[in-house]
Amino acid sequence: METQNNKGLEFSMDCKPDYGFLTVSLPSGTKLKVEAAGMATMDTNIEMKTKFKGGLSRFLTGESLFINEFTAKNGSGEIQIAPACPGDVEHVYLDNEAIYLQGSAFLASADTVNVESKFQGLVKGFFSGERMFLIKCSGQGDLWFNSYGGIMSIDVEDSYVVDTGHIVAFTEGLQYDITKIGGYKSLFFSGEGFVCKFSGKGKVWIQTRKVMPFIAWVNPFRPAGKG
Repeated sequence: METQNNKGLEFSMDCKPDYGFLTVSLPSGTKLKVEAAGMATMDTNIEMKTKFKGGLSRFLTGESLFINEFTAKNGSGEIQIAPACPGDVEHVYLDNEAIYLQGSAFLASADTVNVESKFQGLVKGFFSGERMFLIKCSGQGDLWFNSYGGIMSIDVEDSYVVDTGHIVAFTEGLQYDITKIGGYKSLFFSGEGFVCKFSGKGKVWIQTRKVMPFIAWVNPFRPAGKG
């Protein structure tokens, strides 16, 4: 168990890096934002409300974000949060700064952190093979995000290349472009796909596994349907 008491909320993280599990202590009256369906357990004095981020137009294009808000009433309380993916959980304390997360990486944040979906653009979203939007988290307070596989952080000083399927998060200020690695023959036969070229100075968090290769590996073992 990893326990931390920083300038934000008290919390602990268990079962890292394979099956990260987050426990947060909420003082009375404190609110916590959590991804939809992320709550595993909580004290009975904690109340939940669901918020809809993005509006109707973004909901129809799959770019909206459902966030549940948990508030400790009439005393402190404890909430435990389980990510959807089998993988790691990472914590960052934002100090009037911003981090961009890939669409499924948001896990929880303090109420003082602004969480909003940001459209990548048709070209970047389509060619990255990932979702068409990123999640921008900004302001001051605790932020937790999760991955498929373990999480590693990389300091970018000038430029760096990351396979798009491995990106979990990156700091604001980094510029990025989506491109293919090698030619089109490499794209279809090498097993490599599109990459993200970061430039500038900042930090990138990557996950040690990709979802799509795992699906391709599992697929041959699926029971064949009866014709």
